[in-house]
Amino acid sequence: MDIEDFTLGEDERVHGFTVICFSHLRWNFVFQRPQHLLSKAAADNRVYFVEEPVFEENARPHLTTTISPEGVSVVVPVLPQGIDGPRITRMLKGLVNGLVASVPASRTVLWYYTPMALPFTRHLSADLVVYDNMDELSAFRGAHPRMLAMERELFRRAGIVFTGGQSLYEAKRGRHGNVHAFPSSIDKAHFGKARRRRSADLTDQAAVARPRLGFFGVIDERMDVDLVARAAALRPDWQFVMIGPVVKIDPETLPRLPNIHWLGTRSYQDLPAYLAGWDVGIMPFALNESTRFISPTKTPEFLAAGVPVVSTAITDVVRPYGELGLVEIAEGAEDFVARAETLLAGLGEDWLARVDRHLSGMSWDQTWDGMTHRMAQAMKRPDRNLPAAAIGEAAHV
Repeated sequence: MDIEDFTLGEDERVHGFTVICFSHLRWNFVFQRPQHLLSKAAADNRVYFVEEPVFEENARPHLTTTISPEGVSVVVPVLPQGIDGPRITRMLKGLVNGLVASVPASRTVLWYYTPMALPFTRHLSADLVVYDNMDELSAFRGAHPRMLAMERELFRRAGIVFTGGQSLYEAKRGRHGNVHAFPSSIDKAHFGKARRRRSADLTDQAAVARPRLGFFGVIDERMDVDLVARAAALRPDWQFVMIGPVVKIDPETLPRLPNIHWLGTRSYQDLPAYLAGWDVGIMPFALNESTRFISPTKTPEFLAAGVPVVSTAITDVVRPYGELGLVEIAEGAEDFVARAETLLAGLGEDWLARVDRHLSGMSWDQTWDGMTHRMAQAMKRPDRNLPAAAIGEAAHV
């Protein structure tokens, strides 16, 4: 989808609102879509990012709140260990009510990344309920068995639904009357720093030989670790630099070859310095249910850094990046290696110029403006699901 070039009037902006987001992701885990969008929202609105609870022995139920550098209030419920599901829900409901009651009265947006927050928030009213459906969470390892039922309810309650990619939009557009595709975008200025740092590697990968093929992101069931191992074995003189937290898979199962370097998590701010030292970016995603609808943010981030990319055949990478010849699409380890060799041989200035032309129409600012426009329209619809209510009133529902 091409996001329109908006010049928004005051009545088309979501500003001066209280936005309460319920997320399955932690703010300080990996800086990705929720952080980008809600940081933009915080420029004009009061934003609360409510994480999943943490459990501590003998804890008194309470909320801890910190303010992110972007101005977002990051709220973490703290609950006692050993309590059952119904008590967790009751305690979370009470804590959320307390949060709502403490906020100065204003118009309200409830913003969901996970349907599993509904059991302790469905009683709240708002001017608009937003479901930013960034992933098909029901397909992820460890998904709650009630995820699909909760999502059906969230579709009924939401006044507007955004999807994190085109393929997810195509799968969900028939389930709601107001669905819009907003694929993940790019902070070009941030990742563009990599292009200016090619001359010196000041990171801890400086001792790693060249050529370097790099990945950054969450390392979980979506990665084809067998493909990584096979590619590394086929080219023992290539170095594979892997950055990111390992979750939902046993770190001991990761391939341990001399030319695979598992560096762990690095900050979002430091990523351009690492990318500046890579010859090829790799996206070795497995082709399974958990990757069927993903729209990797790292695709445009690699390109903004000026790093050529080889990926497996993820639909939202094939369309449009593969079709435009901006990313090499591989099938199997041997093809992955062959396409990486093509990239190592050089693509010329024409490739980078084509990259920049494509990225010129993308930014998180533009994405947020497009979402804001759609949200303002949704609030005018007489058929939106929830009635308007001041946030102070919602605490007493």
